[in-house]
Amino acid sequence: MGFHQVWRLLPLLGLATAAPAATTTIHLCGDSTMAKGGGGSGSGSEGWGEYLKYSFGTDYVIHNAAIGGRSARSFTREGRFTEVANVVKAGDWVVIEFGHNDGGSLSTDNGRTDCPGEGAETCQTTYNGVQETVLTYPAYYKNAAKLFLDKGAKVILNSPTPNNICESGTCVNDVSRFDYYAWHAAAELDNPNVYHVPHKQYAVQAMKALGASTVTANYPVDHTHTGPYMANVMAGTFVLGLKCGTTALGQAVKNSTESLTSSFYGACIPQNSTVPI
Repeated sequence: MGFHQVWRLLPLLGLATAAPAATTTIHLCGDSTMAKGGGGSGSGSEGWGEYLKYSFGTDYVIHNAAIGGRSARSFTREGRFTEVANVVKAGDWVVIEFGHNDGGSLSTDNGRTDCPGEGAETCQTTYNGVQETVLTYPAYYKNAAKLFLDKGAKVILNSPTPNNICESGTCVNDVSRFDYYAWHAAAELDNPNVYHVPHKQYAVQAMKALGASTVTANYPVDHTHTGPYMANVMAGTFVLGLKCGTTALGQAVKNSTESLTSSFYGACIPQNSTVPI
């Protein structure tokens, strides 16, 4: 091989060694409190999923698949978990968070209400003229998690964020059955690639520290949908839950634990040391 032939190969070799590193995707499945645009276009609200990217480096990308008005049930029925699973690759993370639309009564079925219970209970209903077997909230969480685990992903099952706990002028606690159900689903799966973040508890802690005036001023539409500032706060409370846990995703967060716990976000909560996270 002559000199000129070698010289022509050098740029090609250089290009090959400069190939970009593979990225890990964090897929988000949830409702309007997580979704892009929050409670709807022009509402002034935003979902917390849109701010998660600021806590990770360029080796992570966010796929926000959350959709307004959905519950764990309707997200399942519409095939949205399957759509996400179709683009998940091994090593990705999937964060699942529902609860705002999962309550209600099946006697006046809106297509979102889950069957009451924490296990394998089922309910029969007719929605939009179609007979449907409705599962419990934990069952929908577990079924979705298994779908992603089969693709080689790791899964985080969140409790839902709270509504505005300060709208009365005083910030109060907020506890619902879905907080327990989210933990219960993760615990029952008993899989080293399934984790739980008590998102609501971290959010309540931060909201109390911020105070009623700041919190309420940043719920521009109603007591459910956050404005950009509070959406960023909700993202931060999830990130703190990650940092206080043991996941590799938490270790990848750019924020230090100290920078979060020394701010209004507050301390790591005891539950982080007693449940899989």
